[in-house]
Amino acid sequence: MNKEMMTSKEMIAKRAAAELKEGSIINLGIGIPTLVSKYIDSESIHFHTENGLLGVTELVDESAYDPLRVNAGKLPVDEGIGASYFDSATSFGMIRGAHVDVAILGALQVDGDGLIANWAIPGKNIMGVGGAMDLLVGAQKIIVTTNHVNKKGEAKLVEKCTYPITSNRIVDMIITDFAVFEQRDGKWHLAELMNDTTLEQVEEHTEFTFEIDESVRTNQTKGVE
Repeated sequence: MNKEMMTSKEMIAKRAAAELKEGSIINLGIGIPTLVSKYIDSESIHFHTENGLLGVTELVDESAYDPLRVNAGKLPVDEGIGASYFDSATSFGMIRGAHVDVAILGALQVDGDGLIANWAIPGKNIMGVGGAMDLLVGAQKIIVTTNHVNKKGEAKLVEKCTYPITSNRIVDMIITDFAVFEQRDGKWHLAELMNDTTLEQVEEHTEFTFEIDESVRTNQTKGVE
């Protein structure tokens, strides 16, 4: 897919896909995370869904559509070679038993302490909490994929979450349409700028405090010259 033709969500998903290692078991949350599998060309990266399938693949052939085969977001999916089906209890046992290497989750907010809120907005009805709480406890690495600001233009990377937090587990990485942040030594580090975003734009739309990697400063300076 041509970079110029990508939406911001697709760019975020592609960047998240670059973090995945061969031989990993990956769980994809609802929203932007579901796009990540489009950018994986490997038979040794296995996608897991908490409703009971390991070996999830994107449904590209409509003739393979099965209304009973969906992911946790109720979207139709296909099965890869060697895929395994199991009940929900077994699936959550895999998650809680730390057998999922990476969980990629969407977010309403992520705060300066590394906590995530992604399951409830006070005063609004929700479909259900899903598996995010279990994934935050059991997955080896947590990557958050989200737009940098919400539809009102408000920061989603905040000093303290104002929505109910999902878990007291600290997330490891945030990938937005503006930037990539990594959690190191209890601090957020700005590791990369996305697309043509400037450092000033990131600082203006990010409420929590973060360190800036030297590589980001260097590349930003080169861009000005």
